Amino acid sequence: MGKLTKNQKLAFSKIEAGKLYTLTEASALVKEITTTKFDSSVDLDVRLGVDPRKANQMVRGVVSLPHGTGKQVRVLVLCSPDAEAAAKEAGADYVGLDEYIEKIKGGWTDIDVIITQPAIMGKVGALGRVLGPRGLMPNPKSGTVTVDVAKAVTEVKSGKIDFKVDKAGIVHASIGKVSFTSDQIRDNAREFISTLIKLKPTAAKGTYVKSVCLSSTMSPGVKIDPKSVEN
Repeated sequence: MGKLTKNQKLAFSKIEAGKLYTLTEASALVKEITTTKFDSSVDLDVRLGVDPRKANQMVRGVVSLPHGTGKQVRVLVLCSPDAEAAAKEAGADYVGLDEYIEKIKGGWTDIDVIITQPAIMGKVGALGRVLGPRGLMPNPKSGTVTVDVAKAVTEVKSGKIDFKVDKAGIVHASIGKVSFTSDQIRDNAREFISTLIKLKPTAAKGTYVKSVCLSSTMSPGVKIDPKSVEN
């Protein structure tokens, strides 16, 4: 690590070494230690006691954050012509089919979420090499492959996010902004963690939630006592 700035030193000084904070304490502290001039994202990292290499221990799901993410989510809907009007009315930023498939083949990925219909997946599947590495491929498990594309757009725009445990057994998600109140940050974090707990694989043995850490863009992490959120 390079030399710490004055603000970084101040932030670290406010975190008690070795202490595990409650979720309420951490939600307030992360606002206090953030010094960026822009509205930083608030991130949650949860280390799980699973082996993601085993199919029966994979953890993946979706959660609707009660206070949204605070981000402007750019949504592309790839659908049949009869569903276009409803998708646009629901707030989709881009709606169409063949013209956007061609744009994506050409390298365009200036979007955050793609929603499509089951009948369209044959065409979308051909975009896997472009969309897969960017995490943009629609998936029925995340609710982005559905016959009701308008409903899916509404849910995504209001704070629905999908998540997946990584190879190290960690689930990472942005759950809000520093401009949120500490109560809003706490509520979003609690909803996310409670959803993770409900998804505990039956094959996972021992401690499931091993560690929880809350941070913001460029701030140190605040370690949370897992017991304070497992209720």
